[in-house]
Amino acid sequence: MKKALLPAGWIKPRGYANGVAATGTQVFIAGQIGWDEQAQFHTDDFAAQAVQAIRNLLAVLHEAGGKPEHLVRMTWYVTDKREYLAALKDIGRAFRELIGDYDIAMSAVQVVALIEDRAKVEIEATAVIPPR
Repeated sequence: MKKALLPAGWIKPRGYANGVAATGTQVFIAGQIGWDEQAQFHTDDFAAQAVQAIRNLLAVLHEAGGKPEHLVRMTWYVTDKREYLAALKDIGRAFRELIGDYDIAMSAVQVVALIEDRAKVEIEATAVIPPR
């Protein structure tokens, strides 16, 4: 079970939660980038890499028995803030299709570079799978 945290008097944030409380098995997912399961990039498009990174993240979560609704925290590392902002509409559409809700504590940080030269975005996450 998870619950988004919104202190009294605060406006509801768009696209993320200020905090999340959850009970269950914690799953820590390493940073995922926009390449496929064979570590091959198919595009240099920011939105497409972000969508692939989300798919990779969900594949790891599935391996733990988790579902998208179990995500409680995500950190996005982007190499270009403007490219990220320009791709938000496409990323948001894919996010809603693949994950569904925004009750996830999220941060986004612009970094100088990522370890893989072609990577434009890296996403790490934490999920909590509720007890059965």
